[in-house]
Amino acid sequence: MTRDKLWNANYIKIWATNFLVHFSFMLIVPLLPLYLSETFGATKDTIGMVLTGYTIMALVIRPFSGYMVDNFPRKTVLVVCGALFFSIFVGYIVAGSLAAFAIFRTLHGAPFGATTVAASTVAIDVVPSSRRGEAIGYYGLSNNLAMALGPAIAIVLLGAFGGSYKALFWVSLAASFIGLILELSIRLPKRDFVTEKKVLSLDRFFLLHGWREAIGIACFAFSYGVLSTYVAIYGKEELGITGGTGLFFGLCAAGLILSRLTGAHALRENKVSRNATMGVSVSIFGYLLFAAMHNPIGYYGAALIIGLGNGHMYPAFQTMFINLAEHSQRGTANSSILTSWDAGVGLGVLIGGLFSEYFGYHSAFWAAWAVNLFGLIFYFTSIRRHFESNKLR
Repeated sequence: MTRDKLWNANYIKIWATNFLVHFSFMLIVPLLPLYLSETFGATKDTIGMVLTGYTIMALVIRPFSGYMVDNFPRKTVLVVCGALFFSIFVGYIVAGSLAAFAIFRTLHGAPFGATTVAASTVAIDVVPSSRRGEAIGYYGLSNNLAMALGPAIAIVLLGAFGGSYKALFWVSLAASFIGLILELSIRLPKRDFVTEKKVLSLDRFFLLHGWREAIGIACFAFSYGVLSTYVAIYGKEELGITGGTGLFFGLCAAGLILSRLTGAHALRENKVSRNATMGVSVSIFGYLLFAAMHNPIGYYGAALIIGLGNGHMYPAFQTMFINLAEHSQRGTANSSILTSWDAGVGLGVLIGGLFSEYFGYHSAFWAAWAVNLFGLIFYFTSIRRHFESNKLR
């Protein structure tokens, strides 16, 4: 018996598109604080405000993106948002003041948030339903590869271009343009739009039926938000690790990739809860190791363990959202998990900063572990049972 083909031409194109979108994003993110400081003389708190605007805009737009993806032609939404994402890179190149750069950076969050929702929904549309869970797992590899390659390549290019940050902006512009070309070439199956008018409700923007899953993913995102934001400065100030941030994220990405590859088989067999259980159970040990062991072994070991856990957990939770939603709500389901993740990361950055400022880094990392533990307990006491009882597929 032959299985339905997963890696068809359209899936490969949307996979590559997602990689290029995240690669163009990750190519400049690690170096933006240095760019703002060296070019405009921005202070640390100003840099934080400028960079936060992007996240806030992406968080705000995602619920509306899900609605647009479900109620308008998906390819049109994808291409329009991709074109906007590409064009705003020009703003970084021409911005002559900190205020202008801040405006372009904040605006950029909207097409990024919308493009990622549209792309992840298209990825589900172009694969056989029998391999949907597996497709979600492999699709996430494009994000992980971009996270691993983007910062490393940025450092190499910055040296090759003589320290020119604007050259990096040009590379990001080119990468996002190639992604746009791929978007234009994707062929989607025809959809039957519902003609009757429905009452506009909150459930058209957020999957209310998945509120338990949303709380869970927000807890896990909170923990990741704390670590990913403060890991570099913590390593430098307390462990004397000055150049290890790239290795930290590289190990995390390696764990993500490995677990997605090994977990794809379970998702193919619709063992969603099994993957989620493995993921949340492994991740908690990574955060515990990071909080409790203040040395390079804890620092780097936690990165690999957290990557392994999140690589199992995230695609399983995304599959949960998809399987709890009607087919007409795929976009809403995708935007719901992304919104929940962004909200959790944002709270982690904010609260982690307050803890670090007044109680020290260790308190922030213990808080990350505690919130992760709450998410794990909530998963075993409520989320898993709710999903198994209410899943539609």
